[in-house]
Amino acid sequence: MTDASAPSTVDAPWSVAMLSTKLGAWIERLGSVWVEGEITQWSVSGGNVYGKLKDLNADATVSFTMWSTVRARVPADLKQGDRVVASLRPNWWVKGGSLTMQVFDMRHVGLGDLLEKLERLRQALAREGLFDADRKRALPFLPTCIGLVTAKDSDAEKDVRRNAQLRWPAVNFRVAYAAVQGERAPSELMGAIRRLDADPEVEVIIVARGGGDFQNLLVFSDERLVRAAAAITTPLVSAIGHEADRPLLDDVADLRASTPTDAAKRVVPDVADELNRVRQARARIANRLHTRVSHEIDRLEHIRSRPVLADPSSLIDRRAEELTRYVGRGSELVSLALERAERNVVELRSQLRALSPQRTLDRGYAIAQLPDGRAVRDAVDAPVGTALRITVARGRLAADVTRVEEGVTGAVDSADGTPTAAR
Repeated sequence: MTDASAPSTVDAPWSVAMLSTKLGAWIERLGSVWVEGEITQWSVSGGNVYGKLKDLNADATVSFTMWSTVRARVPADLKQGDRVVASLRPNWWVKGGSLTMQVFDMRHVGLGDLLEKLERLRQALAREGLFDADRKRALPFLPTCIGLVTAKDSDAEKDVRRNAQLRWPAVNFRVAYAAVQGERAPSELMGAIRRLDADPEVEVIIVARGGGDFQNLLVFSDERLVRAAAAITTPLVSAIGHEADRPLLDDVADLRASTPTDAAKRVVPDVADELNRVRQARARIANRLHTRVSHEIDRLEHIRSRPVLADPSSLIDRRAEELTRYVGRGSELVSLALERAERNVVELRSQLRALSPQRTLDRGYAIAQLPDGRAVRDAVDAPVGTALRITVARGRLAADVTRVEEGVTGAVDSADGTPTAAR
């Protein structure tokens, strides 16, 4: 058996168990320590918490475990993004050779710096209108070429390709690989998005990553990346992380998908569903066409059954009978009107003849007129020597007044009421 106090040499090496035991002894000498940091991962399983603490200034992270008995004593509202101080004790598992930091206490310090900066940036970009709904562009119904920005050989790429091709086998992809975490990630992601945006065949761009903790997803909240995504003209789909994760790229994208699988389902229509919709549409069209044709056939039958179409001559016969009646009635009315007019003419002729001076002349009377044409009504109007024109029943006479008899006046004939004149 190797002496534990003896040095390790090539001829007398330590066993794995001895090395693990010595490491455990050295680690346990650290004891419990209070550490300040920001929670970047907080997962609960079986009542225990498994998470990560990030240094507030340096790029350093440690994993921790909090048993359910300790969790019952710490604040219940602890969550990802909180700034905390925690009492940790390193725990080396000799059998498995793994190190865990066991939490014995944890307290709030304030809002984590990263989360606070992220929220300030979110509000600033929102005020600029980068997240406005009217900036969102509609995705093409059936894109023939999809641009995909993801890490090389990633599960996200496989998920998007597999689910998209299951839904529409003819879909094509144009993939631009880029780092999705680390310092190089923002610049590589911007370059990949811009390259795909410049490709005229790419109709929609998907940026995909298969989840990760809060810290790893911070690259998708980089201000440069967000502004570059807002400046492109091709519709952009953000498929980063899971439903609980929401980096700023999600807000500026035209569509946010919770996972890469969800992005494939929302960008590419299901061929089976679309064929089913086509069949349903064709069935509805055929049904409506059949209904319309049947309706028109019924209308034609109804029209053909009308008497005027069943016996077209009946309409002419009825109109001929009506025309005959109208002609007969018209003839009667014209005859009656002529008879009435004739009687009226006769009556007017009789009246005119009765009132005519010729009737008076025919009875033997005469009309004496002065040279100026005035009728002589008084003897004084025609003194001796006055030339007169005498109108009788048949012709006229020229006479001169030789004597005026005084005291002779007109009289009324009792028989016809016609005045008599001096003779």
